[in-house]
Amino acid sequence: MENKMERIRLKSLQDLVVTPQEAASWIQDGMTLGLSGFTRAGDAKAVPHALVDRTRNIDGFKVNVFTGASLGFETDEKLAEAGIVNKRLPFQVDRTMRGKINEGDLLFVDQHLSHTAEVVRQGVLPKIDFAIVEALAITEDGMIIPTTSVGNSSIFVEHAKNVIVEINTAQPDFEGMHDIYDIGMYGERVPVQMTKPSDRLGTIGIPVDPAKIKGIVFNHHLDSPSPNEGPDAETETMAANLLDFLRNEVREGRLTNELAPLQAGIGSQANAVLYGLLDSEFENLEVYSEVLQDAMFDLIDAGKVNFASCASITISEEKMKTVFENPEPYKDKIMLRPQEISNLPEVIRRMGLIAINTALEFDIYGNVNSTHVTGTKMMNGIGGSGDFARNSRIAIFVTKSVAKGGDISSVVPFVSHVDHTEHDVDVLVTEHGYADLRGLAPRERAPKIIQNCAHPMYREQLMEYFNEACERGGQTPHILEKAFSWHTRLNETGTMLEPELVR
Repeated sequence: MENKMERIRLKSLQDLVVTPQEAASWIQDGMTLGLSGFTRAGDAKAVPHALVDRTRNIDGFKVNVFTGASLGFETDEKLAEAGIVNKRLPFQVDRTMRGKINEGDLLFVDQHLSHTAEVVRQGVLPKIDFAIVEALAITEDGMIIPTTSVGNSSIFVEHAKNVIVEINTAQPDFEGMHDIYDIGMYGERVPVQMTKPSDRLGTIGIPVDPAKIKGIVFNHHLDSPSPNEGPDAETETMAANLLDFLRNEVREGRLTNELAPLQAGIGSQANAVLYGLLDSEFENLEVYSEVLQDAMFDLIDAGKVNFASCASITISEEKMKTVFENPEPYKDKIMLRPQEISNLPEVIRRMGLIAINTALEFDIYGNVNSTHVTGTKMMNGIGGSGDFARNSRIAIFVTKSVAKGGDISSVVPFVSHVDHTEHDVDVLVTEHGYADLRGLAPRERAPKIIQNCAHPMYREQLMEYFNEACERGGQTPHILEKAFSWHTRLNETGTMLEPELVR
């Protein structure tokens, strides 16, 4: 059996090992915590839970919780239930926390994922009192080796007053697969020297002043598995539509069968759409993305993807059994980076990425809402979709055309909240087809979106709205008093369909 202390290779730190409960006792009311974790991977697991247990009955105890993205192990749920979160950023996916946010019980700052490190570096946010980061080990020269994500861990460690390291003996041996690089302060930084996803910039671990490490905790828990579902009939059709678009780009000479570096957002739909590449003619693919999900590993295993750069690995329980138990085949094919590098606009633009992200809804002119249900209720957050959409070669958004059995149309006259303006959206894809919006004026976009992407049950309603709006005139025709009538009807009747069309 492994001697856990061998994970602490800098011997002077071995005396700092404490229990999660002792580490949690150092956290006081009003503090700000920087927790490792990006989309349920590589998250701090022991100390946050010990903190919940310690403070559950302390009236008025609050902390700010900053992360890379969402946390696994039900951590966000437990933090929200305990009522100890004052402010949370930049992304979350938990149902309980989402409810608390929408009830106004805690504050949520929805940020582009490349921006969090910048505002930490500038000192705009409250000073981080404790960075609590998961690690495989601490090296002889004091570097923290992350596990299955990097996220914002490196910037938190650099700027925190104190650091608590959670060494996880259950996580896979990914040592050597990380690339930690700090772009530096505004006005002092140099161009980031990356032209392809496999370029290495920095160190294999997070540099840290050993004097900042206040404690080291051991745990033995794998990440929470991804809940993503596999493809269904609709997502398979969406994938086929996306492939049709890509094939047309090849025919027009704008791409080859090797495409361009790919990015895909999180979630079942984006993951399922990627599966369409498995049996396609596209090959020798490269990936520059935030999160690697199940589909990406299947593409690597099939020889379709040669290299993938990311900030996090978030996979199902079944996939964990194959990837985590034998990571060696992936060590020369995958690199994990801080999220401000994985999402860096400079690099995204230079490489000319094809970005594939998911929409909640989009309107007839191509504006996309990816965060707010009916305009006010936060779902998860914008995540990295804005970083990629604005800066990619081709910004693609995918979604099913309807939800709730057809009561909700994902194509509406005017989105109820705008995350990605029409200027940042190139292609929209549903199970009914795709709309290539590049070079089209608003009056050209609307008919194409309606005919190619909307569900047939909603096309007539959408065309009626558009035609009436055109009679009013304007560069982007709208009937303001009716623009959100679909959302109003949904709230009042439970469906966006006009009464005479309700089955």
